[in-house]
Amino acid sequence: MKVLITGATGLIGQAIVKQCLAKGWVVHYLTTSKSKIENSNTYKGFYWNPKDQVIDEACFDGVDTIINLAGASIAKRWTESYKQTILDSRIDTLRLLYSKLSTTKHTVKQLISASAIGAYPDSLTNYYEEDFPKYSNSFLGAVVEKWEAETDAFKALDITVSKVRIGLVLDAQEGALPQIVKPTKFGMGAAFGSGKQWQSWIHVEDLAGIFMYVAQHQLVGVFNGVAPNPVSNTELTKAVASTLKRPLILPNIPKVMMKLVLGEMHILLFESQRVSSKKIENTGFEFQFVNLKPALEDLL
Repeated sequence: MKVLITGATGLIGQAIVKQCLAKGWVVHYLTTSKSKIENSNTYKGFYWNPKDQVIDEACFDGVDTIINLAGASIAKRWTESYKQTILDSRIDTLRLLYSKLSTTKHTVKQLISASAIGAYPDSLTNYYEEDFPKYSNSFLGAVVEKWEAETDAFKALDITVSKVRIGLVLDAQEGALPQIVKPTKFGMGAAFGSGKQWQSWIHVEDLAGIFMYVAQHQLVGVFNGVAPNPVSNTELTKAVASTLKRPLILPNIPKVMMKLVLGEMHILLFESQRVSSKKIENTGFEFQFVNLKPALEDLL
């Protein structure tokens, strides 16, 4: 199989590339940096600039599946201008791909696009499956709604459309986990707010595995990219401290304090989404890391 990956050098992209190459798949990838272009038989880079709607159309040659991970990080202060960047970076990339696929002869059969569990409203009681009918009224909910609508447009090109709504990705080097580990190592770890908010987490290797599985089996529709057993923020904090063999002595960090520090972005720490993985499991996908403690032990 030959795949084209956007965002291949990011946290999730690197894990997917590794699994693709291990399976003997050929990887084409798009990058905005010409210095990051490599050229081998199994791993080949192509230049694009979504802002200017520029792309090397040779990237599509022989490609069966596109895995779209492109998008600016949400872990940066949400000024009004940066909020626009978060949205544009997701929409412009998809529009460029759509524009070129609609006018270029190609072999692409499937588009698998990243999405986010920020689609689901903040709730301590709901257990969200993919068919939940409403998007969150938060900024992230609005982004996901537009992101997924842009992805669905590819159906008009007779391309199978799949979306993976990604939860809290656990990785040893990048993402949220190292930020949780840093203060905990020095005995400064603490839960946020009530600590009751649900954290629907997933080990980065399992998330990459979901993208691979959806591609290999040409699965259609929305799938939650989360592990089977979500935990509360307090449970996550305690599990990290336990794995590192460090005490938790500080009180929970108040919401008002983090709002002052982070602004609107503080909702990333306090919103609660308890999300189900049953749909992808029912297709036959098997998680390596079902529970949090073994995942943390593997990573830390």
